[in-house]
Amino acid sequence: MPKSIQTRSFRPPVLSVVLLLCSMYSLKAQHQIVTFLADKDSLSARAVHDPVLYGQGWDTLAQPRFWRQVMNLPPDSAVINVAATRSVVDIIPVKSYDRLSSTQKAFFKDSVRSLYCLPGTCQLYITTGKSDFYQHRLVIPGITRAIEIFNQQETNPWFAQAILLIESPGRVRYSNKGAYGSFQLMKSVAISQGLVVNKVVDERENFEKCAAAAARFIRRVCVPETKRILEAQGLVYDENELWCRLLVLHVYHAGAANVAGVLRTIAPKAGGMSLIQQIWQTEYGGFRNSSQNYTQLALASLLELDHIIALECEFVCPE
Repeated sequence: MPKSIQTRSFRPPVLSVVLLLCSMYSLKAQHQIVTFLADKDSLSARAVHDPVLYGQGWDTLAQPRFWRQVMNLPPDSAVINVAATRSVVDIIPVKSYDRLSSTQKAFFKDSVRSLYCLPGTCQLYITTGKSDFYQHRLVIPGITRAIEIFNQQETNPWFAQAILLIESPGRVRYSNKGAYGSFQLMKSVAISQGLVVNKVVDERENFEKCAAAAARFIRRVCVPETKRILEAQGLVYDENELWCRLLVLHVYHAGAANVAGVLRTIAPKAGGMSLIQQIWQTEYGGFRNSSQNYTQLALASLLELDHIIALECEFVCPE
């Protein structure tokens, strides 16, 4: 039987007294650029702080809390969690679980359900720790560079930060579907936004060019498509609200057709946090587990970055 382990509690950090005062004037306070020193010997860095994460309670949701735990867990450990809610049940060694046969794994999950009084129909996931992948500290210099590029492209730099934190953080690598670069652009998207991608040259590996292309893609395609999808459902929205920005991220990752299909399946009466939570539980076409997780990971990473800045950085102040 698994040994129960108390999960780590993550309360929203206050970047500074100044930031707290800036964010208290409204639960819909706009996100803001902050400047800070990442370490004693570094030049100043920049990031986007979004008080709405805390004012509206996104930090208290089970899904981002779960992913923050996974992001801080080494790859030799795994989290047993309830698939529908991402509620953490226990933590186990990966090697011990991997040694089990398929039949033994099924029996093990049955024993967990019995031990924690979960229904027999409750689907359990075993999620390996990903602290080796989500190295958010390495992303800070890229965020600083991307903020300026996105501003030049007249695109909200919040998107740059969210994408950089979850797409190959601090590295440049190919995805299993062929996306490449710090912003994980597909070849067709990169070319459509002015980059050269052929057998000789792949400009996606150039950070500045990849960032500019991603910003153009969000401004020209993702934001307009998100508006079209919401208007087709008759939903009232403000594109600056956090839930609407999260929907734009889903379009960026899964494509407008898949996101439109998800919303048609849900047939929502209103936008907001509840709609995003429904999206996390809905499949349509190519919109499946990795697509559902995308904005959960974005929220978790944004919260984790705030946590890092609050604990490790100096002279944090809003611009």
